[in-house]
Amino acid sequence: MSEPRRDALYNGLTSFQPTLPSSAYWNAEEYQRDLDAIWYRGWVMVCRAADLAQPLDYRVVTVGTQEVLVLRDDRGDIRAFHNTCRHRGSQLCRESEGRLKARLLTCPYHAWSYSLRGDLVRVPSKSLPPGFDRADYPLYSVGVSVWRGFVFVNLAPSPQGSAASAFDEASADLGNWPLEDLATGHVYSKVMNCNWKIFWENFNECLHCPGVHKHLSELVPIYGRGLMARHDDPDWALHADNDEPRFSGGLRTGAQTWSRDGQPLAIRFPGLTDAEQAAGQTYAMNLPSMFIVGHVDYVRTVRLLPLGPERTQLVAEWLFPAETLAGRPDLDNIVSFGKAVLDEDAAICEINQKGLRARPHLAGVLMPEEYDLHRFHRWVRAAHAGYIERGR
Repeated sequence: MSEPRRDALYNGLTSFQPTLPSSAYWNAEEYQRDLDAIWYRGWVMVCRAADLAQPLDYRVVTVGTQEVLVLRDDRGDIRAFHNTCRHRGSQLCRESEGRLKARLLTCPYHAWSYSLRGDLVRVPSKSLPPGFDRADYPLYSVGVSVWRGFVFVNLAPSPQGSAASAFDEASADLGNWPLEDLATGHVYSKVMNCNWKIFWENFNECLHCPGVHKHLSELVPIYGRGLMARHDDPDWALHADNDEPRFSGGLRTGAQTWSRDGQPLAIRFPGLTDAEQAAGQTYAMNLPSMFIVGHVDYVRTVRLLPLGPERTQLVAEWLFPAETLAGRPDLDNIVSFGKAVLDEDAAICEINQKGLRARPHLAGVLMPEEYDLHRFHRWVRAAHAGYIERGR
């Protein structure tokens, strides 16, 4: 392989870079470090505010080993707590979602009851120990940040920043999409037999696209060249004036959105710029748990939760204007295309995972086009180093 040209506009790596150690993707201790340094300290997307539409609505989400209860209280505010009673640690809510029957959270074991703001308000014991004060035993609070209708939680003792501040620096501005007002048209969930980092690595490169995503590579021709953007090509300058999609990016000529035939639904977002409409896909990423893509007629979100060193839950949602769904459109043209891409990604991630336990394979090596993988690896390493520096 020829050495990449050193060009100020060239995106590719120009020096040798190894991957993370192979053990980072399957070793139980490494996985625990990921939980402690990243998943238990960062903003993790768990649902949409619309999923908690009414006061007393709740959801229970598991982040690593931690069950988090997210609810809308009787004043309409969204709150989150560890799903644990302060008495002897019992689980409070047993269902994954629902609506509370009263304006209290009552433990099913010994009936300690808490307000929806987490205060302990009732202990049914006949007498209390000397010095016992209910004010000392509120529920264990979890940080909450709502960004444009998406609910994030943070398990750190003192969460830093907000969900908005945690978006990747390369993320696009989705301000022209009415995210808060969109309705869910379809939800797709699956468990992938791979480490969560494997999925993000796959997301951050398109070397795999020609061999894995036949139809996606036809829709986004530059992907068919194994590239994500014009300046990923060391010889980009030879085609600098060529605006064909295979050189400039964007969707194939005549296509307007991610769907089987490239055609959008009748109702499109009216506030998009010409550039946003021409691109056909606008990405924003919030590590470690989600990315969101704006199209001309709908929005896709994909969120992850770690289930173990080699298992990850993926939940994708297709969001539309309410008036689109009111017309009862056939969404299969859009949804089936997106699901096929996700299934292809999941399958190749699982193949990647299966090969990583070879004893001599201590680490891999990155190709120039995998510059965003290198950036992701730096983010992971920095999170681990920061966790150690803070004294855990």
